[in-house]
Amino acid sequence: MSLTVSRHIPVRPDWLATCRDDPLDPDLPIVDPHHHLWDRPDSRYLADDLRADIDGSGHRILATVYVECHAMYREGGDPLERPLGEVAFAAGVGELAEAEGGNTALCRGVVGTLDLSAGDRVRPLLEAAVAVGQGRLRGLRCSSVHHPDPTAHGSMLNVPPGLLGSAAFRAGFAHLAPLGLSFDAWMYHTQLADAAELADAFTDTPIILNHVGGPIGIGPYAGRRDAVFADWRAALREVARRPNVAVKLGGLGMRLFGFDLHAGERAPGSEAVAAAWRPYVETAIEAFGPDRAMFESNFPVDKGSCGYGVLWNAFKRIAAGCSAAEKRALFADTAARVYRLGISV
Repeated sequence: MSLTVSRHIPVRPDWLATCRDDPLDPDLPIVDPHHHLWDRPDSRYLADDLRADIDGSGHRILATVYVECHAMYREGGDPLERPLGEVAFAAGVGELAEAEGGNTALCRGVVGTLDLSAGDRVRPLLEAAVAVGQGRLRGLRCSSVHHPDPTAHGSMLNVPPGLLGSAAFRAGFAHLAPLGLSFDAWMYHTQLADAAELADAFTDTPIILNHVGGPIGIGPYAGRRDAVFADWRAALREVARRPNVAVKLGGLGMRLFGFDLHAGERAPGSEAVAAAWRPYVETAIEAFGPDRAMFESNFPVDKGSCGYGVLWNAFKRIAAGCSAAEKRALFADTAARVYRLGISV
C-alpha cells in the first residue's frame, strides 16, 4: 500500500464564509455516520472544529460516527498494533464529549482499521481494538482503492489490486462477524465487483459501501461523466442486490468526483450543491432503498467544496420528495441501526 501526498481540496475558511444557508427543516434528526478527525502538518480538524461546524450549521445532529483516516497511530512497537492508537483516540473523544454533555454525541460509534491481511493473527488485535474502543468500536475500514493510472487517484492511498479477494485478507475478515463488527468498504467504481464478491462470501457481515461507490471523474475519466455514470450505476445496482450491503450517500465533495464547486469565487449554496450531486444520490437511494442508505458529511474532506450547513441543506433538498419515514431513515434511522448506536431518533 502506498500513501501519497494529500489529494484533498484545501479548506478555505474565508471562502466558505462567503455563503451561508439558513438550515432547512432544522428539527429533522440527523446522525452523521462518516467524519474524520486529525492533526496533520498541513491540516487540523479535531473535536472542537467538528463541534463548531455542527453548532454553526443549525442542523440537529444527534450523533456522529468516526471513521479511520490513518490518524493518531501508536508510535513504535508492532506495526500491526499501531492503528489501535486511532481507535483509542476516537473513543476518548466520544467519552469526553459524553461527559461534557451537549446536543451531539460525538464519536458515538468508531470505525477503526487493522491489517486484515494478517489472517488469523488479527483475532487478538480485534479483541484489543474492542477493549480500547470502550464500547464504541463498531467495525473496521480497510481501504482497497486502486487504479493503475495515478491521475485517477482520488485518495491518499493506492492499494495493490485484489485486496478484498486475497486468501489472507479473507482469513482476517472472517473474524469480524463473530465479534459483532461490520466492515466499511472504500473503493473506486471500477472495483465494485470486489464488494459484491466479498458480500457473497460473508453474508453474515454487514458491509457499508463508502461514498456512493466512488465514481471517478478525474484523470482518464474527466469529460466522460455520462459513460462513467452508466458504468457506475450498473455496478452499484449489482452490489445493491446483496442484502448485507448498505451505502453512504456523500463524499461527493472530494476531488475524485471531478466537480468544480470549489472553483468559484464564492462558496456554493445548497441549491448548486444539490444540483450537482442529485443524480448520484438519487440513483444510490433507488438501488438500496432508504433502509440501506444513509447521508454522510465526510468532513473535513468535503469541506473543501462546501460548508457543513450547506451540505446538509443540499441533502435535504435532494430528499425533498421523500416521505417523512424515508427522510427519517436516510438522515438518522439507517445509520443508527447499521452502526448499532443505541440511540432513539
